[in-house]
Amino acid sequence: MRAITTAWGLSREPFAQDIPVKDLFPLPGLASFIDRFDYAVQNGLATVITGEVGSGKSTSLRAAAARFHPSQHRVISLVATSGSLMELLRQICIALGDLPMSNSIAKMVTLVRSLLVDIASKKQVPVLLIDEAHLLRLDVFAQLHTIAQADFDSRTLIPIVLSGQINLIDKLLFHTSKPFASRIVGRSHMEALQRDDMANYLAHHVSIAGGTKPLFGADAVTAIHQSSGGLLRRAGHLAKGALLAAAAEGCPIATAEHVRIASTEIM
Repeated sequence: MRAITTAWGLSREPFAQDIPVKDLFPLPGLASFIDRFDYAVQNGLATVITGEVGSGKSTSLRAAAARFHPSQHRVISLVATSGSLMELLRQICIALGDLPMSNSIAKMVTLVRSLLVDIASKKQVPVLLIDEAHLLRLDVFAQLHTIAQADFDSRTLIPIVLSGQINLIDKLLFHTSKPFASRIVGRSHMEALQRDDMANYLAHHVSIAGGTKPLFGADAVTAIHQSSGGLLRRAGHLAKGALLAAAAEGCPIATAEHVRIASTEIM
């Protein structure tokens, strides 16, 4: 995106994905999610965060987990698949640096539990984060609690945080999911940004990219908010596209017309 940085005098690409955690925009629902996240981790339970595609769920997970020091917590971050429980167990083993060597679910569950016990013996708290958890199958939810419980359910081996689209809740409400769902102590939902929040979001990203003046007119902010539905990912794409369109025309600021042009290029 050199055209954007050069045309607008920025030091880095705006609306990038690899923004340092300290520079993340403080989403309206982030603080309450972190409170629920911390409570679940401290008590060895589970919590859930849902939202539309591009609403900031994964970013919120990253912000919450980044506060943990590796000497105290061992964060196991996975992206869910539509595979079986065996696939999930293999993902956990690989994330912990132990190659899965068995095709037996019983042996794999035992292996994962032993790995978690070993982490705890080092005075670390293991934390399992599963993004895109709405992809998990119902039969996986039916057995997910077996990874975390030990000693006749007298203690929990690992707190679990699930992130996914809203249909994740539907799967958790299914009767076979109850053994795991009963361990959930907090539900967060990332809402779409309101218009004023969108204006602050756009200004924030321009600022951390090195911008010193507004790059979006009021009409452009409204157009981005309306066209994106308040969702961050689409808003970012529209904003970058509008800046490109404005730069191509030599305009000093992006307008609603530039947002319209950008909207024809994205899905």
